[in-house]
Amino acid sequence: MRVNSLCLDPRCPRKRTYRAILLRVIQALGLTSNPRKDLPPAVDDLSFEAHAGRVTALLGAPGAGKTTALRLLLELQQGRGVTYFRGRPLHRIAHPSREVGTLLGDVPGHPARTVRGHLRMLCAAAGLPGRRADEVLDVVGLVGLRDERLDTLARGMDRRLGLACALLADPHTLVLDDPAEGLSPREARWLHGILRAHATQGGTVLFTTGDPKEAARTADRVVTLDEGRLVADQEAPDFARTRLRPRVAVRSPHAARLGAVLAQEARTAQHSVEVVREDGNRLSVYGSSCADVGDTAFRHGILVHQLADEVGDMGARAVRSDADEEARPARVASSGGPSVPLPPPISVRPAPSPLRPLRYELRRAAGIGTGYLTCAAVLLTSVLVALFLARIGHTPQHRLLAAWPRELPLPPAALGAGLLGAIAFGDEFRHPALAADRGTVPRRLGLLTAKLLVSGATALLLAFLALGCDLEMLYLVYGRELTEVPANWLSLSASWFGLVVGCAWAGVLAAGIFRSTTAGLAAVLAVPVVVVPVVQKALQGASVRAAAGFTARLHEVLLLRWPFGGERYLGAAARLIAQPVGGALMLSLTALLCAYVFTTLRGRVR
Repeated sequence: MRVNSLCLDPRCPRKRTYRAILLRVIQALGLTSNPRKDLPPAVDDLSFEAHAGRVTALLGAPGAGKTTALRLLLELQQGRGVTYFRGRPLHRIAHPSREVGTLLGDVPGHPARTVRGHLRMLCAAAGLPGRRADEVLDVVGLVGLRDERLDTLARGMDRRLGLACALLADPHTLVLDDPAEGLSPREARWLHGILRAHATQGGTVLFTTGDPKEAARTADRVVTLDEGRLVADQEAPDFARTRLRPRVAVRSPHAARLGAVLAQEARTAQHSVEVVREDGNRLSVYGSSCADVGDTAFRHGILVHQLADEVGDMGARAVRSDADEEARPARVASSGGPSVPLPPPISVRPAPSPLRPLRYELRRAAGIGTGYLTCAAVLLTSVLVALFLARIGHTPQHRLLAAWPRELPLPPAALGAGLLGAIAFGDEFRHPALAADRGTVPRRLGLLTAKLLVSGATALLLAFLALGCDLEMLYLVYGRELTEVPANWLSLSASWFGLVVGCAWAGVLAAGIFRSTTAGLAAVLAVPVVVVPVVQKALQGASVRAAAGFTARLHEVLLLRWPFGGERYLGAAARLIAQPVGGALMLSLTALLCAYVFTTLRGRVR
């Protein structure tokens, strides 16, 4: 439904309907998880709404189905039901990260990546400027830790980083799973202040909690779950009045003494009274009244500064008047100190080109030391193998320069390129930084293209460096006799670079299909070990003889003269494909690409 098609009259029914849809930013209808073996579904026919400008708490004991409900809501888990975000399901929103910011558990980032590097990587995936990472780091108070690794962050700092990831794309809706878990009271107050500030600016906040007092203290509306079913959907004052115990709030400079006296008198009179010592000089007395507590303090000569009836443990927000409701929009996030503003709004231009995935992949690959260490290990191994082969002799020149003994299925450079390609997609599933963002999930073909480009360029560089290092070390140790350039260097170079790039691409595709780095590397090794013998047996060398004179016959058919000696390059490519290793690699890449496209399309249909 478009705004332009609506009536401008505020009394128009269509306009009132559209405004109602905008106010109900989250509308969950009949969410039901798939049944479990011999157990009822974790979430059963759950329906609720979360409105704009308000904080909604999803309350329930451990195992009540809160996390499952959020995963169903975000389409991260299969089940029944539908959820609308401002009238549209999440999979039909062009840029989901601009609509919904999520925090589900710990930050799913690579432990060796820095805080700032992780955010800049997500900025590249969402099409955001790099400075946005510094803006959200300033808001969540992590500027001083921006160069720290993710695996060194304490629980509170990890929660702050998760909130920064959720706020990164300036979303309208925040969905958070128990964001205050493990935080100190001061950190929890700061977090809830940020959520309140987001709602004050017109956003929507939905978070889960297992603490009824936290829900009543921080939320505007409380949705209660029990065993996956909706128990109550109430405004926070109604929830506090009907589901939280009344108490007497006491403030006294002799709080410890007063608490002991109250507990002693309750035991003597056999009354069910609970005295809880709060921060500072405060007491919370359950099961008593202001009159009884005041009489006890007077009889024992204990000075009392405050004595008030409250509902639950909600502090100053226990009972809210109409004036408080009207004044709420002026509140900002606070942590007991100066005001903390939210990140400034940003504008993101849609970019259908592969620029975003390419920037993301470059930052992902360059942000950790795994790739650099792998390349260094490959070059060192290649040099050592080349020197060893030169020492024992009886190794053809082209295999000597490639450090490829006959006993190994692949040279070190090809294995290293395959490993880097497998890591490129394997890390996406091991550390799923993009899994919650339905617009840039790892199954997108644009991201695959970026990974193929980056892995291919890395493989070419690795192949060139390995060849150069082998030549240099052979020259330094044995002189010129082992470093002569072969006469057929063009075809050998094409075969060498094609082999290394093909291994890298096979690793990328296999890891993307099987969602594992190990499976990607296994697919690379399967080409020379399994596929090559099968191809050799099937062709029995006929393809090599058929490829002879291929360029001449093509020239006769097309009656064209190839510029710049193009027939030589075409012939080299034909001979490369005609070789058993080249044909097996091409066959494997084709099969893997078709399997990847098939699984991607099947996932979208579902």
